Amino acid sequence: MIQKQLSAIHALLTVFIALVLTTAVTGAQAEKTSFKFDFGPGKVEQEYIRILPDTEYSEKLGYGFEPGAEVKAIDRGTNDALRSDFCTGDKPFYFSIRLPEGNYKVTVTLGDNAVESTTTVKAELRRLMLEKVRTEAGKFVTKTIMVNTRTPVISTGGRVKLKDREKTTEARAWDDRLTLEFNDEHPCVCALEVSRDDNVPTIYILGDSTVCDQSQEPWNSWGQMLPRFLKPGVVVANHAESGESVRSSLGAGRMDKVMSIIKQGDYLFVQYGHNDMKDRSPNALATYKSNLKQLVADTRAKGVTSVLITSMERKNGVNSDTLGDYPETVRRVAGEENVALIDLHAVSKVLYTAWGENIDIAFQDGTHHNSYGSYQLAKCIVEGIRQNKLDLAEYIVDDFQGFDPSHPDPVDSFSIPASPNQTARALEGN
Repeated sequence: MIQKQLSAIHALLTVFIALVLTTAVTGAQAEKTSFKFDFGPGKVEQEYIRILPDTEYSEKLGYGFEPGAEVKAIDRGTNDALRSDFCTGDKPFYFSIRLPEGNYKVTVTLGDNAVESTTTVKAELRRLMLEKVRTEAGKFVTKTIMVNTRTPVISTGGRVKLKDREKTTEARAWDDRLTLEFNDEHPCVCALEVSRDDNVPTIYILGDSTVCDQSQEPWNSWGQMLPRFLKPGVVVANHAESGESVRSSLGAGRMDKVMSIIKQGDYLFVQYGHNDMKDRSPNALATYKSNLKQLVADTRAKGVTSVLITSMERKNGVNSDTLGDYPETVRRVAGEENVALIDLHAVSKVLYTAWGENIDIAFQDGTHHNSYGSYQLAKCIVEGIRQNKLDLAEYIVDDFQGFDPSHPDPVDSFSIPASPNQTARALEGN
């Protein structure tokens, strides 16, 4: 009898251990954080996954081209498994990988043995990562970028209260995928490697529609242009959102989300004001100031560097301020708390004056910018990083040689290719 009982217990333990191991393996697969992809129909490099035009993303597969992609695969017939073949398209195409929230090192090999290639890479919601990477025929280049992904779940409890558009047109900012957009005249993607790297410093951004990752053309903001000017030793996590004020961001849990994941050595860039100034309550400005001070205190306690940014002016604000006392309040908080200040309000006036009667080349409406305008404002931010002598300055890309807002880049020389998604609908906030 005892022997039978022991045998039964042993059988149960065997089943239990098998279930535990199966669950652990399944969980490990679901949480996989590194991939190697070889694009094209030729020989597949060892330990790489073959990607063909019909490799469409699915929940089961966990990677692939997003639906609607018009992709061609070409093999030039050389002995180099990674560089002989590639995927390309006459229209922009998206490739996604299911990954848990975090920072990812993404290395892409670009080029074509037969003809010149030109590739622009954007990530998630149109974050500009690589601008017009050109290779001569028979030449290849390997570039590394850092991409941040996130979900609405707050590890310390609760979820970010997403707006309806964040669940539809902006869903890519909050989903469980890392999505790359390959764009330009002849994008040639030979290989892609992805691995998690949460050790790099992260620049978290909080703000409004003039800062956030805009999902649709022709709207754009400096926050989504900023990654283009930074080396892969640092990553940008843009948590700004259209229509937000400091108060509403607090209420939606956006700051709780950032504070739950921000760590020592990271940065927090904060630019509010456009929507805060619409609060007509008697203590609105005082509340704005105290909230900024509290945010600085909270980040300082975590060993995080705060950078306060005054809001850029509206189009008609060159000669007469439209933001009231809000920019000056930010300046005062920066001074009182001894934190870095990027005075985008003042710099934007210089920039707008330089454009003069041609100022419409940079704006989409009276407040928001197109890609050209936001690209120039992003340069103002990068110049602000340099002038404040932040440690971040070591990560500024080598081709940035400083920026004088009184001499913006000629619009004729600007040619970032547009992403597929477009809208004529006005943005929230003004």
